[in-house]
Amino acid sequence: MNFEHDFAGGLIRATCGDAIGTITISNPDRKNAVTAAMWRAIPQAVRILTDEAHAHVVVLRGGGADFSAGADISEFDSLRKNSETAVAYEALNSQAFEAIRHCRVPTIAAIRGICYGGGFGLAAACDLRIAERGARFSVPAVRLGIAYPADAVQDIVNALGAQMAKVTLFTGAPMSSEKMVAAGFLLEEIEANAFDSEVSALAHAIAANAPIALHASKLAIRAAIEQNPDLLREAEVIGAETFDSADYTEGRAAFAERRKPHFTGK
Repeated sequence: MNFEHDFAGGLIRATCGDAIGTITISNPDRKNAVTAAMWRAIPQAVRILTDEAHAHVVVLRGGGADFSAGADISEFDSLRKNSETAVAYEALNSQAFEAIRHCRVPTIAAIRGICYGGGFGLAAACDLRIAERGARFSVPAVRLGIAYPADAVQDIVNALGAQMAKVTLFTGAPMSSEKMVAAGFLLEEIEANAFDSEVSALAHAIAANAPIALHASKLAIRAAIEQNPDLLREAEVIGAETFDSADYTEGRAAFAERRKPHFTGK
């Protein structure tokens, strides 16, 4: 069943087909700059894809030539003019980053063109990142005289490593997709003519697997990264539940019958 839903006046689009959910940042006239309304919509889009559309994987991408230029600076004079307003604005940022980071299913950032600022933060919050060759990356907050949200910095450190996170945040300088692959931020960079097919192939490979097992795996990985014993226990509980699931029965039957399994998340 195909699913479509628009948020923030169509600037954030959620679609789902073949158990692959897609969130599209659709503001191409402004290089997919993210407005406050769009930040607010991202957690809603994640929730509707996982809870209502039953996506097994979520792909985050930009509409048109770019992933995202980051937060819409034209709103800063009113929504981020001082520490008081900045706290409220950054809460929207944090809620969007958290929704991606804690999404119950695996997430993939499919990156073309510019991936700057808040766009970089959204990509860093994803589990996997693939870029079209020639994509450009930057976190220019220091050049605007502001600090990047601390919770998003944690994602950047996890995705880049400490030293590359430091140079990225300390200089604000643009970096190439080639450098981001070498740093481990990107899984790979792909030529433009193969980009969409490679993203689709990865998403389909993930979506074909059992949702409960994917959820348990994602929780266990998060527990390891965060050194969080509560998450580890939760992952252990969900992992144990897989052995009583219909998907485990289906997986064994499919293996015995030499066919592809059809998992339902039950």
